Amino acid sequence: MGIPVFILEEIISFVLRRASEGIFKGGIGHSKTSPWNEVVNQSMFNSSKKGAYSDLSMEKKMLLKIQNKNLLPKGGGSDRTSLEHKIFLHFFIKKEKANVPKYIFKHMMKELKESQENKR
Repeated sequence: MGIPVFILEEIISFVLRRASEGIFKGGIGHSKTSPWNEVVNQSMFNSSKKGAYSDLSMEKKMLLKIQNKNLLPKGGGSDRTSLEHKIFLHFFIKKEKANVPKYIFKHMMKELKESQENKR
């Protein structure tokens, strides 16, 4: 429509009525060698090894579904959860204060960039 729209992290914070503060872990390089894998697997699957969706408790399945459908919707056809999504979920499971507005903003920017590159 040609209407310029500016979305800032501060605007997301205002809409959520939540301060843009807390833990944020982004820009995870090589997800296969990241030390976060063991931490995330321990909190999600109670094991240091990667588990399957069926290994999650009902509560963790529900949290993952809420995250994927409402907070950080997944684009594309991949059913796999990225390490950054798992880290975000880890903060909720452990009741650590995560910087939700920053996660949402970074996710929006990543999906926008990906959609422009892939012509989705």
